[in-house]
Amino acid sequence: MRIDDDRVAETTDPGAGPVGAAPSVRRGRPAPTSKDVARVAGVSQSTVSYVMSGKRPISEKTRLIVLEAIDRLTYEPHAGARALAGHRTNVVGLVVPFHNPEAASGLMAFAEEIAVNARDHDYDVLMLTAAEGPAGLARVQRRAMCDAVIVMEVATDDPRAAMARELEMPVIFIGVPDDHDGLHCIDFDFETGAFLLVDALADVGCREIAALGWSEERVGLGMNYVPRFRASAEARAAERGVPLRWISAPHTRAGVDAFLDSVLAPDGRPHPGLLTVHSPHDLGAALQQRGLVPGRDLDVVSLCTDVEAQAQPVPPTAVSPQPRDVSRLAMGWLFDLLDNEIPAELRLVEARLTTRGSVRPLG
Repeated sequence: MRIDDDRVAETTDPGAGPVGAAPSVRRGRPAPTSKDVARVAGVSQSTVSYVMSGKRPISEKTRLIVLEAIDRLTYEPHAGARALAGHRTNVVGLVVPFHNPEAASGLMAFAEEIAVNARDHDYDVLMLTAAEGPAGLARVQRRAMCDAVIVMEVATDDPRAAMARELEMPVIFIGVPDDHDGLHCIDFDFETGAFLLVDALADVGCREIAALGWSEERVGLGMNYVPRFRASAEARAAERGVPLRWISAPHTRAGVDAFLDSVLAPDGRPHPGLLTVHSPHDLGAALQQRGLVPGRDLDVVSLCTDVEAQAQPVPPTAVSPQPRDVSRLAMGWLFDLLDNEIPAELRLVEARLTTRGSVRPLG
């Protein structure tokens, strides 16, 4: 697995624009040519041609110098040159948010499954930083760095959506931006998952539900699944006539303790049903410290993977977002797109409830 951690940088050429930006029309100046690229790179024009076409081996140092010159000039080869450069790289680009440790840690199952599926098809994975935004997508196509790209951690208002529609290589979003027309998007069905979890608590007679949601910092990132899940949970609770109190808190021991202190009922009265997202490791310990056992003293459900559920003292009834299934299906779709024209659409992975011992039997 390779990591590309280039950052968008400003060029010293006043007519060129930032590295990785889409080409612009220069006022009173012709579009750059391969001869211009050769001049800036300090190589022959034929060397530029060989870098673009891959017809002859070029040293990695020279190739990078030429690619940097292409970026600086925002040079776009004509259609014939692009056709010559159309050979497969056998590399898949994977855009991940290295700038956000909280998100990155939760994405490992996705990334690992993508890497495994890539190797099964004799492909490598080039990891790209999400910080580059749309310019990063344009850059990897212009440099012919990979054959296709998978974009993770998709925001509700994602600036990469417009660029993805313009690229000639396949792009798959794992996530659903609001403006997803014309995009290939795949994700877990968070809406149905929320319905199932609320129903699991309402079905056993919980009179209210307290939801431990994502932290304020996580919410502030604008990830698309957060409002999708929350809105569906609140809508389903309203349909079932069960008040739902949503609390955003850090998934740390201090955050979990503060959540429980604010929602647990005093004086022996019935506790609300608890709904958590990404089941925090400290939840079971915090409940034990209060002498509470899920499935005996109160009901607990969670949006979490099976691994997260099994790490709890009492594994919760849960809906898994199925990161490995989502990634596997995304990769299968991606390899189909490399060989076939497939209309853009939204595909959702079915949500299923796994019943465990954290919810008391009805009656």
